[in-house]
Amino acid sequence: MALTQEQKKQFKSIGHHLKPVLTVAENGLTEGVMAELERALNDHELIKVQFRITERDDRRALIDELCQNGSCELVQVIGKMALVYRRNSKPNRNLSNISRFSGL
Repeated sequence: MALTQEQKKQFKSIGHHLKPVLTVAENGLTEGVMAELERALNDHELIKVQFRITERDDRRALIDELCQNGSCELVQVIGKMALVYRRNSKPNRNLSNISRFSGL
């Protein structure tokens, strides 16, 4: 499911105000990181992920791997932050960043 430009624009405006809920460091995508990613995407749908990796190519490869393994769409990358989205079929209106900030 590829996101349209309009959806990306809307998600970027929502994501601007979010704080990162997941940090990926030198250990990479461990089991714990993937479990937390799964929980965060189920709860919030749209999340920011911070990467504490200095090498740009390594960071980009890790972002691609995270999106593939987490079955989520990459919305935006700015520096060491990635904004990712995965639709939840039954979102909790109190937790979902999409529902809370877009007024749906």
